[in-house]
Amino acid sequence: MLRDDIKTATVTSMKAGDKERTATLRLIGAKIKDRDIELRTSSKEVDDQAMVIETLQKMAKQRRESITMFEEGGRTELAAKEKGELAVIEEFLPQQLSEADTSAAIEAIKGELGAESIKDMGKVMAELKARHGTELDMSKASGLVKAALS
Repeated sequence: MLRDDIKTATVTSMKAGDKERTATLRLIGAKIKDRDIELRTSSKEVDDQAMVIETLQKMAKQRRESITMFEEGGRTELAAKEKGELAVIEEFLPQQLSEADTSAAIEAIKGELGAESIKDMGKVMAELKARHGTELDMSKASGLVKAALS
């Protein structure tokens, strides 16, 4: 289980004395714990593995945005720190689908649902997220779905 892998990696990192990695792993653990607390009041049942992956994906997206902003602002030392955190976060994310595989999945779903126009984008996106949510960057997939339905 991914949650256990993160805890094990944290302990290993602490024993190795790798302060940057330990800090990032603790940050990941804290974010996951925050989501646990958030979901306690939720009435619907949530798959733990999917929740952890979703949390990691959000963290990775935040890091990518920060890297871009820091590099544009000439803050290379902060961008380097964010890149280090992103590398640790990405270790735990499942392999992402390639653009070709994503397009193939979109075409398959489009055919199954009979989607033809941009009006059907919501249905296609919902099905895509249900089937491949943990393997996709949904913001990139959104652009591909829009292109496929135009």
